[in-house]
Amino acid sequence: MLIRRERFADIAAVAAVHRSAFAAHYPGLAQDPPEVALMDELRSDPGWIPTLSMVAVANETVVGHVCVTRATVGPFPVLALGPIGILADRQRDGIGSALMHAAIGAADALDEPLIGLLGSLDYYPRFGFQPGERLGIIPDQPDWASHFQVRPLTAYDSQILGEFRYAAPFYTL
Repeated sequence: MLIRRERFADIAAVAAVHRSAFAAHYPGLAQDPPEVALMDELRSDPGWIPTLSMVAVANETVVGHVCVTRATVGPFPVLALGPIGILADRQRDGIGSALMHAAIGAADALDEPLIGLLGSLDYYPRFGFQPGERLGIIPDQPDWASHFQVRPLTAYDSQILGEFRYAAPFYTL
């Protein structure tokens, strides 16, 4: 398996990954899961960071994808992780972990201070994520607080406090 930056030619494959990964979360949905449209919107948003959109490729097939975009905590630029998706028949093969390590490592190498996300309290702590409130960072949507987590990176500064805000497309889901 290879982890590399997403290319223009990967857009359809990335949509297929998120369609497969999230379909089970929306039983009976007649259209694509919202994560598919979110990716399209993110690619045209000022918060898009092409360097931090990565695919996992196995046997020349895109089997996973992770996206990290610009976010803010008050006036401070930070990052937001998501969506991350793995083809349904390839989940639990370590692809998600490989993508997480690649995204975190790349963000750290770019001297970013932290990454925030909404996600499983059972899965993301293994990558160093912790409840945002422990560091004085809260999501701008109160109903997200129970699953909002942050991962401080090497360039983290404890003065980064306040309200976390995603790139605009996250609010149209």
